[in-house]
Amino acid sequence: MNNLPKWLLYCALVILFILHNDLWFWNDPELVMGLPVGLFYHVAYCLVAAVLFALMIKFAWPKHLEPQMQEESKS
Repeated sequence: MNNLPKWLLYCALVILFILHNDLWFWNDPELVMGLPVGLFYHVAYCLVAAVLFALMIKFAWPKHLEPQMQEESKS
């Protein structure tokens, strides 16, 4: 997993964007772990988004910006 393809991360980002609006849970009164199913969905969505963004920082961060940032911090 050291060489995760960037296109895979970008595809996951697009899928996450599409899944953001959960129109299918608007009128569902079911409870999941004591929370309405729509709220539980968004809690899970936020956790998945946090993991995805951490992976994007680790594997898709533009490396050419790093030397420039280190030079600016020294001066």
